[in-house]
Amino acid sequence: MRGARRACRGELVQWDSSHHDWLEGRGPKLYLLAMIDDATSQAWAGFAEHDTTEENFLLLGNYLTQWGRPVDFYTDKHSLFTVNRPARPAEDEAWPEAWTQIGRALRELGIGWIAAHSPQAKGRVERFFGTAQDRLVKGLRKARVGNLEEARQYLEQEYLPLWNRRFTVDAANPTDGHRRLERTHDLAAILSHVEERGVGHDYTLQYHKRRYQIARTDIRPGLRGATVRVEERGDETVCVRFRDHYLSVKGCDPQTRPNPLPARPRGKKISKAPTGSKPRNWMEGFQLRNSQPVWKVIKQETGGWAPDHGKGSAGGVGR
Repeated sequence: MRGARRACRGELVQWDSSHHDWLEGRGPKLYLLAMIDDATSQAWAGFAEHDTTEENFLLLGNYLTQWGRPVDFYTDKHSLFTVNRPARPAEDEAWPEAWTQIGRALRELGIGWIAAHSPQAKGRVERFFGTAQDRLVKGLRKARVGNLEEARQYLEQEYLPLWNRRFTVDAANPTDGHRRLERTHDLAAILSHVEERGVGHDYTLQYHKRRYQIARTDIRPGLRGATVRVEERGDETVCVRFRDHYLSVKGCDPQTRPNPLPARPRGKKISKAPTGSKPRNWMEGFQLRNSQPVWKVIKQETGGWAPDHGKGSAGGVGR
């Protein structure tokens, strides 16, 4: 049995995806990501190769730009939308608050989120997929669409206008429940991958195995040791925000270690004595008492003259 529609357009929007061989082997298998207004069955959809947060952010951004912010989104309990936790050991045990990237973005946009407990609860979007797997597949086949870009073009220019002309109905209440985007709703910032990081004493921060240096001109009181918001945008740029101010950052490579000193040339290796032999003593055979006195050695080397140590005085002159 079909549930009663909401009274106003934009009051509730169903959001889901369908994995199907939309191109019937002529190209990659694609996901069809779709949003269906509960009051009117008006549709907005897009093709993607993967059902990821980034692709759903792209769909959400296009929807918000086209029609504004709905009151609530209605989705399943996919991990893209909610943090799936194990069963609680006790019913009164409280979990710390946790948000997926999409859940955080909806909260920042002031959009509510309602979880469906069964596929039947998302009846309108499920019927949209059922019709698309027949009519959209035939249209793609007739147009000989064979890749993602062509599929997106056909969907936006042919199929969605046809669906919205033939299958939408008037809302019971003509009031549009969509709300316009405010100046504070920076979609590039909100629809990005957001994490928090701590600032080190050297005014650097670590994000995804890379270190970023905060520009000296952006250093301000309270920044060192503070927590900053890191936004990885859709174009893969990284923006860092402290309170209400964006900081200039620059990726810094890890310091390279100096080249090691070349190894010192080793001298000639002294051969060891054979095993079992006694070590040689360099003083072996030397007898100090049997050696010649120094004066005699000098006399021999100087041709005969030498001080007479036995008869001379301290000055070396005999009487």
